[in-house]
Amino acid sequence: MNISVKGEYALLALFDLAEHFTHEPVKIAAIARRWNIPQKFLELILAGLKQGGFVESRRGAEGGYLLARPPASITVGEVLRYVEGPRSTKSSARKTDDPFAGMWAGVDQAISTVIDRTSFAELIRAWRDKQANYVPNWDI
Repeated sequence: MNISVKGEYALLALFDLAEHFTHEPVKIAAIARRWNIPQKFLELILAGLKQGGFVESRRGAEGGYLLARPPASITVGEVLRYVEGPRSTKSSARKTDDPFAGMWAGVDQAISTVIDRTSFAELIRAWRDKQANYVPNWDI
């Protein structure tokens, strides 16, 4: 599975919007700062995600972006396939007479199953649980 930087940034942007899921828009600059994403690149990514129906935008001083659907209804798989194309979840092209072809097809299916069942709501829940259980080590 190959995911481009654009794909990773798209996932991070949607994760951020899911984490701040309210009816208040999130500014591009805030997302870019939190995830260390170049703002101009993020603007292009969010424009594409808007065309794909994943986000909405609001204009004005209080404007920004927000999710077009609830985080529970957006999966990692649908976002990756939209941003990267349908081949993004497949291993590189292999010969069908390769002794490993069946195994790689199983790997592709396993990856697709996981990302198609993983919603942004689940990612937020897992991330918050991880953050709540984090205990800093102050040993010197």
